[in-house]
This record gives sequence, C-alpha cells and structure tokens, in this order.
Amino acid sequence: MATPTENTKYIFVTGGVTSSLGKGIISASLAKLLQSRGYSVTIQKLDPYINIDPGTLNPYEHGECYVTEDGAETDLDLGHYERFLNVPTSQANNVTTGRIYLSVIEKERRGDYLGETVQVIPHITDEIKHSIQLLGENNQYDFVITEIGGTVGDIESLPYIEAIRQLKWEMGPRCLVIHLTLVPYLAAAKELKTKPTQHSVKTMLEYGVQPDVLVCRTERPLNQSIRNKIALFCNVDATSVIESIDTDSIYKVPILMKDEKLDLVVLRKMKMSANCKPDLDKWEGFLDRLLNPRKSVTIGLVGKYVELVDAYKSIIESLIHAGATNHCKVNVQLIHSEQVNTQNLNKLLKNLSGILVAPGFGDRGIKGKILAIQYARINNIPFFGICLGMQCAMVEFARNVLHLKNAHSTEMEPDTPDPVIDIMEQQKQIYTKGGTMRLGAYPCKIEKTSKLYQIYNQEYISERHRHRYEFNNKYLKDFEQHGMVFSGINPDLGLVEVVELSGHPWYVGVQYHPEYHSTVANPHPLFVDFIKAAIDHDTLTSENPQSAISRAVSSAH
Repeated sequence: MATPTENTKYIFVTGGVTSSLGKGIISASLAKLLQSRGYSVTIQKLDPYINIDPGTLNPYEHGECYVTEDGAETDLDLGHYERFLNVPTSQANNVTTGRIYLSVIEKERRGDYLGETVQVIPHITDEIKHSIQLLGENNQYDFVITEIGGTVGDIESLPYIEAIRQLKWEMGPRCLVIHLTLVPYLAAAKELKTKPTQHSVKTMLEYGVQPDVLVCRTERPLNQSIRNKIALFCNVDATSVIESIDTDSIYKVPILMKDEKLDLVVLRKMKMSANCKPDLDKWEGFLDRLLNPRKSVTIGLVGKYVELVDAYKSIIESLIHAGATNHCKVNVQLIHSEQVNTQNLNKLLKNLSGILVAPGFGDRGIKGKILAIQYARINNIPFFGICLGMQCAMVEFARNVLHLKNAHSTEMEPDTPDPVIDIMEQQKQIYTKGGTMRLGAYPCKIEKTSKLYQIYNQEYISERHRHRYEFNNKYLKDFEQHGMVFSGINPDLGLVEVVELSGHPWYVGVQYHPEYHSTVANPHPLFVDFIKAAIDHDTLTSENPQSAISRAVSSAH
C-alpha cells in the first residue's frame, strides 16, 4: 500500500487541436492506474461555460446531466470518474466558469475585496485555484487530477490555463501538466502529422505553461521516430510522449495506458514511489467477460434523444456492466420515441429481448413511450422504466387497465381529469429551474415479498433522484387491485419509488436513476437482473417461437 504523502499532488489534463479527444477517459484511466498502485485519487472537471451547472442545458448541447450523491447536477465526465474508480463524486468535483464568477461577484457584493477593482487576475484565478485545491485539503487524497474542459486556445479557457501557470509556479514539482493532442493520419500522404501537436504545445507555451507529458490521440501507432520528433519540438523527453490509439472500448484505455507506462512516467516526474505493482485483476476480469461473451441480447432503448448517444451515457454503460456480469453482449437498439406508432410498433419491437424506456422531460415522444410500454406489458417482454419511463408506465396502466382513458401526467396535461402523475407538493411554489428539482440520494424501503427485494437482497437502499413529478398516491389502491405492486416507498414522505407488475416475467419501473450507481466494480443489481431476464426471455422465445408470434399479432391488433 502506498504511503500517503505530506502534500497532495495536483495533475492537470488539458486538451489541444480539437475537442472530444477523450480527456475524461484519459483522466479516469490514469486515476485508475494510480489507484491500482494503492494511491488515493479523485478527479474534478473544470468547465469553461458560463452556466452555473449543466442542469438546465439541453442534452443536445452537453449530453446527459450526471447527478452526484449530494444532489449536484454535473458534467457527464463525472460518470466516467465514478465508473472507473468506484468512488462517489460531489459538487466539488465539477466547477464551471458560471460558479466561479458567481462566487466572486457575491464576495464583491459583500465587500470582501474592500473596494478593490475586481479583475480576472488575481480574483478570478484565485477563485479557480481555491476550487482546485479544495479537494486536496487535509491531505485526503494523494492525487487530485483536474480535467480542464474545452480546447487550449479558446478564450473561455484562458483563466484556467493562467491558474495552472500560477499553481505550477507556487507548487513546483507538486504540479504536473498532461496535454492531450491529436496526431492525425493523412491518407493522401500516407503518414501521421505532428504539426497540430506542435502548434498546440506552442499555444500552451505562449500562456506560460510547459506540458510535462504529451498524450497523443492517433488512429495509427506512433513509431519511435515520430515520438522523438514530437519530443524535440515540444520540449519533453521521448518517454513522456504517450500513444493513445483508437480503441473499440473505453474500458481498454487503462490497460493501453499501463502498456504505455503513463502512470510510471507521472510517478517518476512527481518523485513518488512506483514500487507497489498495479493490481488490475478485477478490471482485467471484467474486460475478459466483456470481450468474450457467451451469448447476446438486444435491448430497445426508447427515448427522444437517441440520435445523441451521450444523452443516455450512464444507462448504456450500465447495460455494458450488466452484460459483462452475465457473460453477455448487450446490443443496444436506439429507438426514437417520436417515431413509434401503432402502424410500426410490432416491426420495431418484436425482436427485442427487453425494452428500456428512458428518462426525460416534456411531452415530446410521450405517445411512443406509452405504446412501447403497452407492447412490453402485453407481450411479456422484460420492461425497465426509469424516472419518466416509470411515470409513463403508470399512465399506460391507468388508461388501458384501469380504463381511465384521459389519465396523464400534469407535466404534459395540466388539466387532465386523472392526474396519476402530479407535481410534488414541495415543488409547487418553486419557479426557478436550476438546481431546484428533487436531487441526489434519498432512502427507499423495499417490500420484503417483492421481486425488488430479491434483486437488492436488502430492505433499505439509497438511490439518486432528479425529478419534480411523482406518482399520485390517490390512485394507489386502484392500481394495487389490478395487479400493480408498489415495492419501494420513500420512508419519510411515502413517495412511490418502485413499481412491479404481478404476473409479468420482469416489469420494473423506478422513480430514481439507478444508472448513476453502476460501476465496473459494482454493476447495478437492477440492470444485472434486467439483462438476466432478457436472456431468459430469448431462451423461452426460441423454445416457443409460435407462442411469441401469436402474442405479437394480438398486440398489434
């Protein structure tokens, strides 16, 4: 086990040339390697946009909004950090320019600056430095890895790069900068080009920051000649030029970085011990199951943002974790809920092993979600509804089983005569949008006779939430009389957290977001059991194909 250091070390990961090179995955991979050597590590993301947090951003703008235990709405990269490290993050792990400026302005209004002219330097940069060092207080971690969002050269990133320059000047060898760049391959010339990397590092140098390590994203291997050339023109030693070649799974990246000795280079430069060998046995076991499945299933993910995979990043990764646990490849079929109708319903859904209806907000695509849920219910296809997916299941059941034909959620239809989903009492007087939903971890008491209890194998659980609307308990007894089981209840407020359908092979709707708790080390039990049910469904269908066809035909009519 590594001995805790007297002072926390700070590693900064910046990006150049273009966005979307994978700074978050490189940061998480390095953290995983350091953790595997016994060091305590945390990662934070600094985002240059002026929004206070991503909670009000459209998924088309920024992908999914990831929610932490303490109720912070954060960047999706925090999901990668938790999935790789199996360590919860918090509000302190995601800082935006909006939060930085808000804090400085609040201090100015209080008179904290005693009449000084408030400027980017030193006030904004000091606030950035404070946010960076907050996680390192009390030597809680050996390493704090800070990912700087955006691309070096962007106006928005300048204060962050200046803050890094100042911290390197103040802390010396306690700080290290990793710069992620692109080494593109030009097919016409049949060669890799280093000039974009050179220009990116030159921009860093103009800001006063010399990168210590260069991680070069590439689609072709870097030979020693190219590494030497990059080292010469970018003022680093050749061993500090790390290849990050394209791969088909993000979970291979820690192993690739280990082969490239990224962790060893970092430890050597920061004068930290590398005597403890990395323990990656469990990670490699997960990779083996992931890459060598014994079977496969197809899960239909029904949502309105399916053209943007990042909108459902945590759900898709949770399905991957669950698949590996079941030695199964999970093929995710993204189905746009706006395109689901009675004419194409059977064609779209008949060959699925399971149906997952995704969370979201607003009424766009709601009809398609409700149709998909009805299809899954009638045809005994494993169904998993998350947040809005669970709420749509309640609407579908009310309309088609309780015969409340105009039942709806007051989010979509404020004047519905049967509001089976209604706004929470605590939300009725809240009109601002940012950070005002029911957010973060809340307890849930599980009914011991339920399927849910068999899955979790415990009576009390805690899961993360992000919603304003809930099941209307006024209708609870009517639902129960028709076979709906309310298997998870919040013990403090009596809110319905989980529903099941008796007589159905696997039908579970949850108000919370289990995908935020699934990691490589601890795949979420709900997703694991859902995939197991999908495997069982395929086995049953293959044994009785005629029965499945007749059910599908009757459903279509």
